[in-house]
Amino acid sequence: MIKKFIFFLITTLALTLNVNASSDGELLLKKNDPTQVKDCWEGFNRTSFALNQGLDKVIFKPVAKVYNKLPEPIRNGTGNFTSNIATLLSIPNHLLQGELRLASHATGSFVVNTTIGIFGFGNPAAALGLENQKEDLGQTLGSYGVGGGCYFVLPILGPTTVRDSFGMIADNQYLDAFARVTWHEKEIKSMSGNKLDYVGVKAATAVDFRGDNMLNFESLEKNSIDLYAATKSLYLQDRTKKIKNKASSDDDSWGDLDK
Repeated sequence: MIKKFIFFLITTLALTLNVNASSDGELLLKKNDPTQVKDCWEGFNRTSFALNQGLDKVIFKPVAKVYNKLPEPIRNGTGNFTSNIATLLSIPNHLLQGELRLASHATGSFVVNTTIGIFGFGNPAAALGLENQKEDLGQTLGSYGVGGGCYFVLPILGPTTVRDSFGMIADNQYLDAFARVTWHEKEIKSMSGNKLDYVGVKAATAVDFRGDNMLNFESLEKNSIDLYAATKSLYLQDRTKKIKNKASSDDDSWGDLDK
């Protein structure tokens, strides 16, 4: 545990430094400009992107089509359930950003939806005006001016940046309560869990997102000259909006792109 904490401190310190990325792929993390991201490893990224597109065609898209045939209450309940669990990660990140109002709203939303909403399958908190704005450590670091660094595409997991990847690892290790009691169950002797619970929730989140955005994906594929470039632009714009805590515009039909 101590080694993990030291690793986290070192990587966080590295992220706050003003490092440059040259055309040969050297790392860039420019402080005070969270929107500046370079495609340092485009060759690898395009290969990984092509792999993900192939997996989408043979696995994720067919599964999402079956999912979309389920009754709407089941699909809505699934989306509510996964969003409610994600709130556990948002709460500490709201606090780290000093957003006390959003932290209190997220906490209230989780409590209300977990109890009255029956483990989060319902969303009565929305009727009470309790906001549930998703946050992660990548957004938290960005809010303090840590740049994204190099953009890259992970096999299966999809687009990310150096900053957001470090954030994802730290979230999983330290800030995400759900990950702590499932993925890291052996480290918490007083609580029980199972890695399959964690994987199952993440898989349900991905399928729900893919199903909700079926038409959006088809439109993007049909109208993009370079699908890789279009996907990268869409992802980075979405992350920038979230770092600045800007709500999606009315004509933005996409859901959470970083689910």
